[in-house]
Amino acid sequence: MVKILIIDDDPITQLLLRRTLEKQGYQVTIASNGQEGLSKAQQLCPALIICDWMMPLLDGIGVCQQLKSNPKLSATFFILLTSRSDLEDRIAGLNAGADEFLTKPIDMSELQARVRAGLRLYHLNQDLQEQTQKLEAELAEAAQYVRSILPAPLQLPIQIQSRFIPSSQLGGDCFDYYWLTPDILILYLLDVSGHGLGAALPSVSILNMLRSQAFPGINYQQPHEVLHALNQRFTMSPENPKYLTIWYGVYHHSRQELVYASAGHPPALLMSALEPGIQTLKTPGLPLGMFAEFTYQSQSCNITPHQTLYIFSDGIYEIPNTNHQLLGLEGFSQLLQQLHQTGAPTIETILDQVQECCEHQHFTDDLALMQVVFP
Repeated sequence: MVKILIIDDDPITQLLLRRTLEKQGYQVTIASNGQEGLSKAQQLCPALIICDWMMPLLDGIGVCQQLKSNPKLSATFFILLTSRSDLEDRIAGLNAGADEFLTKPIDMSELQARVRAGLRLYHLNQDLQEQTQKLEAELAEAAQYVRSILPAPLQLPIQIQSRFIPSSQLGGDCFDYYWLTPDILILYLLDVSGHGLGAALPSVSILNMLRSQAFPGINYQQPHEVLHALNQRFTMSPENPKYLTIWYGVYHHSRQELVYASAGHPPALLMSALEPGIQTLKTPGLPLGMFAEFTYQSQSCNITPHQTLYIFSDGIYEIPNTNHQLLGLEGFSQLLQQLHQTGAPTIETILDQVQECCEHQHFTDDLALMQVVFP
């Protein structure tokens, strides 16, 4: 049975509203002032409230403001009962959160019509909230699946730590690292455009294809060949409007050489514990999927002892800082330099420091971060 709460200090109005609404099959509860009304509203969680504007202790505007600020009761349909008809008064009521007005003296036919309309909106809102909760649960489940297929940390002979932090909407960040041979380490990070399952599904699909070496005739030790194969496979179309960025590297342990290629992705950052400065590792290249005929190039660099490589998605630096400006790649690079000047930071320390710079104290986009420490 639908619950309706009436908040009014006039016994005659109480009786009139109760009898009319109970004849319609509603469960009606009465409160004689604003404070009592708030207390009963929290106990009952009614679908609809009819509240008088002028009351002792707490008026109808105050009741409405407190109810609408309570997440548990904010969806309750609120009808403000008033003898006021001025535009300014109605604006004040709407600004307080009232959903509808009912003018005294009360016409019973109008009362019944407004209650029915209010309950329709209430039930529609409840259905929408349920669907939203289901969608959020599905996205959380999908994010958990993405986390479950990501690689575990490596310790020897190279130490790799990584983090995937999805935002409120699941996105297209994904990464992997594994030994292709006892001497060759594959490591990459990709980011599919957009949010939601539409971005996450191709991201996971690419990870599985690369992990299983599903492209025939491709030398996975040559990053540019891998990027070319992905570009051919995931070309944008009206049916597939997604593009993706990627940084792909191959580390040859015995000769301490890193071969890499990138496609529209943020550069990897290589830092040394013995020398100041940051080396940016990036090759020219458009995001994958834009032009099927585009060719990619590989480059290489030598890895010296005690260097650390950072591979990441743009969610780690495209965040508003406390000055209401984006932290930016340069700001993130400076933050890494400062942390390395005081020692070897952990990946948790880096994320904590970035979050302290964040205006909202939380990340607004998906982010992935990989820390590779060479012996």
